[in-house]
Amino acid sequence: MIQKNFELAKKLRHTLHQHPELSNEEVWTKKYLIDFLKAYTKLEIVDKGNWFYAVYRAGLDKPSIAFRADYDALPMDEVIDLPWASQFPGKAHKCGHDGHAATLAGFALEINEKGADKNIFFLFQPAEETGDGAIQCVELIKEHNIDEIFAYHNMSGLSYKAVGIIDGTSFCASKGMTIHLEGSPAHASQPETGTNPSLAFANIIKAISEFTSPEKSKGLVLCTVVQIDVGEKAFGIAASKGDLRMTIRALYEEELEQLQENLENFAKAQGVEHGLKVSFSYNDEFPETINHKESADKIRLAAKSKNIELIELDEAFRGSEDFGHYTKLTKGAYCFIGTIRFF
Repeated sequence: MIQKNFELAKKLRHTLHQHPELSNEEVWTKKYLIDFLKAYTKLEIVDKGNWFYAVYRAGLDKPSIAFRADYDALPMDEVIDLPWASQFPGKAHKCGHDGHAATLAGFALEINEKGADKNIFFLFQPAEETGDGAIQCVELIKEHNIDEIFAYHNMSGLSYKAVGIIDGTSFCASKGMTIHLEGSPAHASQPETGTNPSLAFANIIKAISEFTSPEKSKGLVLCTVVQIDVGEKAFGIAASKGDLRMTIRALYEEELEQLQENLENFAKAQGVEHGLKVSFSYNDEFPETINHKESADKIRLAAKSKNIELIELDEAFRGSEDFGHYTKLTKGAYCFIGTIRFF
């Protein structure tokens, strides 16, 4: 990489790290990145509202490939003493998306100067953390007939600069699921006069182990209880309504859908048995992210050509990534790059 471009990307990363913005709130971040690319490249910039992309055009008869970086932060405090630490309490780039955006911008600087034999789209995406960013940007794939798309995530568990790759599923599908049960209130001294959902919630939680049994699944299936909120802190009143919040997760989307259906049907049956109103809501929905072997092989070839350590991953990461929305529409692959220090 040209040294001046490296220094620009490094400074950009520090600036982005100081100014974290949460999912779908990345107004300053998007503008700063656009201004950066306008100042240091001659690339075409297309502003799409919440997101944008830059384009290097090699010719109408050339293939079109895309590289994606996310740029949202997390709702948490900076916990490391850094010269470029977050300036906003409760917001911090703790997942490395500042680095993703800075490296994609640095790559754009390189292509702007050195050129390429393909049309290259540099896609800057919001809201990866909540799972609704990529779905906003998939029109890029359709509108420009993108032949292939790539992305990466920094990974502290890998050795420095090593590239981790896997064919097939690289991230699990997941979503947040809330089961709401509502009965009728009663005085704590006369619980029989009301309808308390507590037993129904307990039965649902007990049934989770059956629905996630490895013997009944072809891949990993998980249901993690994250919150149980039933009744109020009022010892004279029996609980009458509440919410059970869970993260449901699976290696394969079809098994995630089956887990969701099993939980819904069981909750509905509990509602009938105990006389409760039942409803469901969902958030942070992520597809499974699948690497196409042809695209993953190109990452392998690139790593080997640069004498970079290549690590063949044994299994998909249990976490989730909305990059899977892109690879439902075109070929692509997602890899991991080892990072052990700040730059």
